[in-house]
Amino acid sequence: MVSTSKKRWVDYLIFGLSVFLVFCLVFEQFVQLPPMVSWLGRWHTLVLHFPIVLLLIAVFMGLGGKQIPRKLLIIAVLSALATAIFGFFLGMETPVKGDLLFWHERLGAGLALVSAFWYWLESMGLGQKVYSKGLQVVLIGLVGFTGHYGGMVTHGEDFLALPSDRTQEKIPDNPLIYKDVVGRILANNCTSCHNPNKRKGELLMTNLETLLKGGKSGHTVVPGDPIKSEIIRRLHLPMEDEEHMPPEGKKPLNEDEVRILERWIALGASDTLRLDHLDLNEPMVGLVKGMMDPNPSEKWAALPIVADSTLQHLSSDYLTIERVASNLNALSIDVFLPPKYDAKPIMALKRIAQNIVELDLSGLPIGAEEMGLVKASKNLEWLELDRTPVGDSEMDSLQSLSHLKLLKIYGTQIGDKSIDIFKSLENLKSLYIWETDVTLAVLEALKTEKPNLMIDNGINEDTKAFFVASDSVPKIK
Repeated sequence: MVSTSKKRWVDYLIFGLSVFLVFCLVFEQFVQLPPMVSWLGRWHTLVLHFPIVLLLIAVFMGLGGKQIPRKLLIIAVLSALATAIFGFFLGMETPVKGDLLFWHERLGAGLALVSAFWYWLESMGLGQKVYSKGLQVVLIGLVGFTGHYGGMVTHGEDFLALPSDRTQEKIPDNPLIYKDVVGRILANNCTSCHNPNKRKGELLMTNLETLLKGGKSGHTVVPGDPIKSEIIRRLHLPMEDEEHMPPEGKKPLNEDEVRILERWIALGASDTLRLDHLDLNEPMVGLVKGMMDPNPSEKWAALPIVADSTLQHLSSDYLTIERVASNLNALSIDVFLPPKYDAKPIMALKRIAQNIVELDLSGLPIGAEEMGLVKASKNLEWLELDRTPVGDSEMDSLQSLSHLKLLKIYGTQIGDKSIDIFKSLENLKSLYIWETDVTLAVLEALKTEKPNLMIDNGINEDTKAFFVASDSVPKIK
């Protein structure tokens, strides 16, 4: 009698949960969840793995002609129903559901209801019938499709698409700034969390209209005012801040991408602005042309091969060497000030000088000897010499750096004589030069002669503070 009562109790529970799930789906538009019930929806992602594993175990046992343990089937069916119901609660937090979320929710509910029906067939001793076997095959398909749509909701619509590098798609010669440049940055870094199927913070970033509308946190983009734009505020927050975007675990935007967003907003956040509409002295011009550079793997393909063992031998606690990408011979080197400075570890880098594309010597007491390494690094694109004792005489070492794009030279002893060197660097796009002996008149003349060169001379204290902080940001081109 006790065993029969327990069986009936389980039967009633499965039947009741099935009816409740159907009720939720049919009358969804009329349902309003209390806060505590809505909170239960957050458990969806925690419990969803149980029914997947348990149902598949039970299905394969059934298809293999083995006896399915009753307790296994009960737990599998109950967890499937609970997962579907919690998923419905979680979906109620999204005011407008996209197609992916709609189908994930419906397929998940279908999976739970079909598993409940299978339970009833097994309870009536019909588990070995042909139609029961067919039902088990259907369950396998539902598990696959439900998981597929769930993955696309969480990670983006192209989650299972074949590998491709969207960031390297060619930008048109005269691009629309929003469509071809800003849109690319947002698509690669933001829309996986802010799309019609996953509106994190009630923010949609897949088109300009919804981007301007903003989300829970206010105005994401304020045309003409980057400082009041929420997206810029969050991009400038420290990486460890909970509000920093993209969140921890996601690839951060590089320095140029952030500046492009800032300039686009400052210029009015238009979707009709083209590159040839901009004045030549507009910093956006140089930034966009930087994105139009060839694939890094192509431009660095001719670099000498350097072994990992060589890099390990040259590295130390105060000198780190990293490949710009795992399969490339282009190197990024950061040197830190040890308790007792010795130039020998830096000079030992001459054997790999041709491979160095990023070099940070900031804050070190360097002189002519170390500048010899700089001169030998013909492929340098990023160089930091800020807060070092270098002056005009050491700048001659930069003349051979035809690939140099960014130079941080602030807080040094350079003066007006160095400006001619900077003029000769055809690919230089960014120059940080405050707290030096360079006069304002000479800087203005440099801006006129090289209108595409972004020059930061520290007049804007907020900008200056940001770029000092950005020394800790990964230097990704």
